Amino acid sequence: MSQNYYGQPQHHQQPPLHDPNAGAGATPLAFYSAGPSTTTHGFYGTGLVNTPGGGVGVGVGNAGMDGASVGVSGNMSTGGGVGGTTTDGAGYSGSIVAQGPWWTAFGPGGVEGELPLLEELGINFSHIRVKSMTVLNPLQKVDEHIMDDADMAGPIIFCFSFATFLLLSGKPQFGFIYGVGLVGSASMYFLLNAMSEAGIDAYRVASVLGYCLLPMVGVSALSVLVTLDGSLGYFLSILSILWCTYAASGIFVAVLRMSDQRLLVAYPVGLLYGCFALLSVFNVAGVTGR
Repeated sequence: MSQNYYGQPQHHQQPPLHDPNAGAGATPLAFYSAGPSTTTHGFYGTGLVNTPGGGVGVGVGNAGMDGASVGVSGNMSTGGGVGGTTTDGAGYSGSIVAQGPWWTAFGPGGVEGELPLLEELGINFSHIRVKSMTVLNPLQKVDEHIMDDADMAGPIIFCFSFATFLLLSGKPQFGFIYGVGLVGSASMYFLLNAMSEAGIDAYRVASVLGYCLLPMVGVSALSVLVTLDGSLGYFLSILSILWCTYAASGIFVAVLRMSDQRLLVAYPVGLLYGCFALLSVFNVAGVTGR
């Protein structure tokens, strides 16, 4: 009883297959199947062998009834390179990207032309920085194409930070922030489309209003350290309202080319940010809960 390639007992032995092109004195080739089948048309096999140099050898071969055979052999080193040759002399080569730290999952993974994961999700930190600096320096000239790549990553971060700072100061007002932001964005969307000929979509309106909330986030951060229900808080709140209103109206006017209507745009925007300032100064949730 013999054993096959996988170490299993071989019960049925196939008759040897003769090469029709071989001479009379040639020794016939014998092939054995991997199972108890009664008919064999060929075989194939693969193998992996550890080499002394730290690589891995790979072998693949197959043969048919006509005696033709094809084989492939090669090696893969620990450095990520792959190379080898086939039995007909043709060569092949390639590369395998080595596994890196966990943060490499947010990059392109070494694939040429592949965008990073965060950029595919619409999170581009360089664009967030440019738009944030535009809000923090409203006196500079606003590029009319600044909102061509509008995103919601920055506004979500700022709104969440605003609500978190208010929570740390003892004013949990997540629901009010969400409601005021939703109603205010919808109202500004209808007003801007009624006032301008070019028009603007709701996504860009929410993006602009969210980015221009950044000065108000600074006021909410100060509310963690000091109480804003006083002269200092009122002054900082009014300053943040003017800052946010000036920045948002400047972006809307630049994008929609409404330079002659800036005051009309600034008025409803100022009312919206005034509501956010009230949430920063007063604990609306505590008043309604009494």
